[in-house]
Order: sequence, then C-alpha cells, then structure tokens
Amino acid sequence: MPLLELRHVYKAYGDPEDPLHALRDISFAIERGELVCMVGPSGGGKSTLLRLVAGLLHPTSGEILLDGKPVREPSPRVGIVFQNVNLMPWRTVRDNIALPLELAGEPRGRRYAIAQQLMELVALTGFEHSYPHQLSGGMQQRAAIARTLAQNPEILLLDEPFGALDAITRERLNQELLRIRRIRNQTIFMVTHAINEAVFLADRVLVLSQRPGSIKCEIPITLPHPRTDETLVDPNYLALMRRVRMAIDSPYQER
Repeated sequence: MPLLELRHVYKAYGDPEDPLHALRDISFAIERGELVCMVGPSGGGKSTLLRLVAGLLHPTSGEILLDGKPVREPSPRVGIVFQNVNLMPWRTVRDNIALPLELAGEPRGRRYAIAQQLMELVALTGFEHSYPHQLSGGMQQRAAIARTLAQNPEILLLDEPFGALDAITRERLNQELLRIRRIRNQTIFMVTHAINEAVFLADRVLVLSQRPGSIKCEIPITLPHPRTDETLVDPNYLALMRRVRMAIDSPYQER
C-alpha cells in the first residue's frame, strides 16, 4: 500500500453554477521513502494540490488517502514547509524548532533535547540562542524544515521552499535536503518551478498542465545516488532536464 494516494481528485472554487476549475482528475501515489517533485506552469494548481494533501483544503471530488485512510483535516503525520518560513521573530531558533513539541505538551527537557538533535541534523548547531533576523535566508529555511521535522511527519510537503534564495544557497540546500532524506528515510513531496532542482532531487517528476491542472506525465529519474556537483554536468542529468522541459511545453498529455 502506498503511503500517499490521490484518486481522481478535482478542485473547483467559487459559484457551483460557474466554478473556477483548479485541478482536474489528479491520480498518483507516493511510496514510503520516495522523493517526488511536481513541476509545471504558474497557476496550474501545484500549491493547491499540496494544500489538499496537507488537509488544509478539501477536494471538490475524489479521494486523498494517507496510509489507506482519507485525509480530511490537518494531521501531525503530514508536515508542510512553505517558501515563507514564518518563524516567530520573538523566539530563538531552538524555541522555534521546539514549538510543535511544546504544543503537543512535551516536557521542556525532552523538547529541547529533540530540538538539539534536529539542529545538528540541519547544521544549525551553535545558533540555538539566535533569533530569526540574525540568520541568513538559507539558515532560516533549514530552521523551518527542522521545526516541521520536530512533529516527526510521515510525509514532508515542500512548497517552493528554496524559491526565494540565491542559486548557490539553493544548490547547497538541495544537498542538505538529500542528506536529511537519506538519514531519516523521509518521504518527501515537493513542488518547485525549477526543473534542474526537480531532476537533481527526485526519484520521479510529475508534470502538471496549465489550469485546470492535470498530470501530463510522470518521468522516472534514474540518476544514481549520491547526487553531487558532478551530477550537474552528467549528460543523463541534462537529457532528463530537456525531457521535463519538453513535457512542460508540450500541449499534449503523454500516455
């Protein structure tokens, strides 16, 4: 049984007599331990889809199943990180990361111990008592990921998490994300506009169409691990980027 499964999901907004169709007949599954990226044009419904999986929105029709059970509301089993990190400016890095544990009623000592482990995981050791404004954009994003991992989610949803960062920082965080995924065997579903990022990170890339968004094709990424700077000049990597680009630009849906 896949960890996440979407079955014929539709999403429409507004007047039922004249609705705005955002997503149309979305079906796919993600297995435990997979890292799947979704790419597609702006306005195609990628972020809407992520919010549906997180239980923040409800589909107009169709089913979203987590471990075989319908997703009807937000759950600690599903963690989500947005491009806007939304760290609390009055809390230290440690206290930001420990927040989900505090809300869950964990004792102070235990939540700080877990926060410390997560700071080590995302390479923020030494910044426990810093505040968000004292961190670079990349460090803030790592803190936001650590905060989400504190709830120990079964699947981590990433909505353009590195989109606001410069190219060098973004490449470094891609490597960090792969390292975190490897250490935790974390299942990840990520939305990105960056084709190179999707191909570098993913086991599979899903290509979404223009609105109303539908799955145009699924492209397996067969590049070996570990993926390093050498991957970025691998002819197979470049060929896969071309294939994803052509799928996005094509007016047709692959069968």
